[in-house]
This record gives sequence, C-alpha cells and structure tokens, in this order.
Amino acid sequence: MTNVFIISAPSGSGKSTLVSHLMADLPGLMFSISYTTRQPRGSERDGESYHFVSRPEFEAMVARDDFLEWAEVFGNYYGTHRGILEEARASGRDLVLDIDVQGARQLIQKIPEAVTVFILAPSRQILERRLRARGEDRDEVIERRLRDAAEEIRRYSDYHYVLINRELAESDAILSSIVRAERVRRTRIEEQIRPILESFQV
Repeated sequence: MTNVFIISAPSGSGKSTLVSHLMADLPGLMFSISYTTRQPRGSERDGESYHFVSRPEFEAMVARDDFLEWAEVFGNYYGTHRGILEEARASGRDLVLDIDVQGARQLIQKIPEAVTVFILAPSRQILERRLRARGEDRDEVIERRLRDAAEEIRRYSDYHYVLINRELAESDAILSSIVRAERVRRTRIEEQIRPILESFQV
C-alpha cells in the first residue's frame, strides 16, 4: 500500500529543506514534482524542483483535468499531476507532496487517507527573518507572505501533525519519525500481518 504524505507550511518556514532531508534520509519515498508557471529561482532546474510551464500550457492541462489539485498563488499557477500517484503505487513507494495550504485542502478531499503535516516557524519575527535572509522578495512581497502566513496558520487543525521548526536537526528527526511511525500503523500493514498469522495455523 502506498502511503501519501502531504506537507504544507507558510512560505519561509523551512519546508523545502526539511522535505529534501527526508527524501535523502529515508528509502522508499517518491517526491511529487509540481507544475508551475513561475520562473525558476537560483539553481532550480526543470524537472527537479518543478516542471516549469507557460500559463497557456498550464491552462490547457487544467482543461484536460490533468491535475489532482491546482491553485493560483502569488500570481502563479501550481499543480500536482494525476499521474504521480499511479507512478508511486506502481513502483511500491510512498509519495511525498510539498504543497501549499490551498492545494492540500483539495488533495485531502481526494485522498482522505493521506497523512498531513503542517510546518511553521516559532514566531512571526523568525519567519520574517527567514524570508528576508532568502533575499528573493521585495518588502511588499514579504509583507504579503506574512499576512498570508497568518491565515494559513489558522488552518493548522486540518492537519494530523504540526511541526514547529525551531532547530533543523530536531525537526529533521521529528519529520522522519512521523513517516516511520505511519508506515507501521496497523491499518497500513494488514497485508503483511495476514501471512504471519496464517503461518501459525496448524
């Protein structure tokens, strides 16, 4: 059975770093690469960080119902292709989705068995410091991200787990522990338990 992990956070909370460490540390995971119409940043490359497409291409995909979820965030489209879930199931791997709160709400409706994790910074001041340290956004964009973060944080109760990202090593360990624990939840390994029970029948 393929487990689906939906990980969300306000921009600047450290989600992408934590997810990249999770992917490197635990075997058997597949990362869902989202489609977006925004321009690549820094060292981002097509097919690794995102699939970068034009607005007309994205809108054509929406018209074909290619996405499990999609949303417009800060003037750009983002979406999760339907094929990634089938690909994960076919390969026997668990699927990890690094996705915003809007997209998570759509996915939770379509994949109700998904495990959801919300990551947040310890305070507004720390989140603002992290956003400014990235050096990617103008002051007005940072202020808008902080306003949006306040709204997103109010949705924390929609998630199974909330991880306050105070210190990277600790947060890495917590996120890894969540995935490991969910993998051995009884309802997820019934198929593995059955043959063990059968082996005791005389």
